[in-house]
Amino acid sequence: MSSIPLFPAFKPLELGDLALLRPRFTAFQPRTSELTFTNLFIWRGHYDFSWCIEQDHVLVTARGADGVRFGFPPIGPEPRVVAASRLLQWLAKQSGSDAAAAVIERADRVLAEQIPVAAGLAVEPIRDHFDYVYRARDLIDLAGRKYHSKRNHLNKFRREHRFRYQPLAAGHLDQCLALADNWCRWRRCDEDLSLAGEWDAVREALTHFDALGLEGGAIFLEDRLQAFAVGEWLNPDTAVIHVEKANPEFPGLYPLINQQFCEHSWASAEFVNREQDLGEPGLRQAKESYFPDHLVEKFRIRVED
Repeated sequence: MSSIPLFPAFKPLELGDLALLRPRFTAFQPRTSELTFTNLFIWRGHYDFSWCIEQDHVLVTARGADGVRFGFPPIGPEPRVVAASRLLQWLAKQSGSDAAAAVIERADRVLAEQIPVAAGLAVEPIRDHFDYVYRARDLIDLAGRKYHSKRNHLNKFRREHRFRYQPLAAGHLDQCLALADNWCRWRRCDEDLSLAGEWDAVREALTHFDALGLEGGAIFLEDRLQAFAVGEWLNPDTAVIHVEKANPEFPGLYPLINQQFCEHSWASAEFVNREQDLGEPGLRQAKESYFPDHLVEKFRIRVED
């Protein structure tokens, strides 16, 4: 276990921090998809996550595409507004004369509502960050008229292909990495920093699959792995899907791995959080086509200029 850094002595996030931090995340029972140790760990290369302890709270900072550091909402017992204020003050100090650069991103509604009106802080919802949350039973059964087209896609795939579903295991790592690598070439990740960051996150999730205690599933066609998904429990009633990849040469594979992974791994969950769309029109349309039960709102909290 790593030594405990105390605020404001932030340290880079590493796998050795898992034993200390995961119990704190679990006790917090997050609703937003970012606030798991797994999510922070697999994306640490892209966001340069650092953390420290401020009394009873875990404070996390990240580096944006512009090179400026921003904060994540404090993780710990309520109320969290004092910890959030201290984090913002520290970020403002780091930014020098540009106090307006002090920002907390992905703040949940509970924290946003704790921010007093006259605190010199601005709070705004960021729609591109809202998580899509579905009833697990809906994603498994695809029942009713609204899922008619989804059932048609799956039925067509089943008529045209013989597939096999398996829980993800260490022996599947090479095939998963090869599929993700091919997907990245198809999407030209080398031309898009966000996609390149996603490829790094996928590789980290697969490489440290067992150490992170993740759940996964894979679809095989003629003994070749053609789709896989990786997730974990977000809180006692909700699973979160961190990774989902499928060979684009087989239409219908994405709906299939979605349905199969939920059926085999998350039948006991009430909800499944499938993360945000980041404002991408195609991704938003795809997520809305599954008719989410609700969206988890997220907010930006910043020092007013």
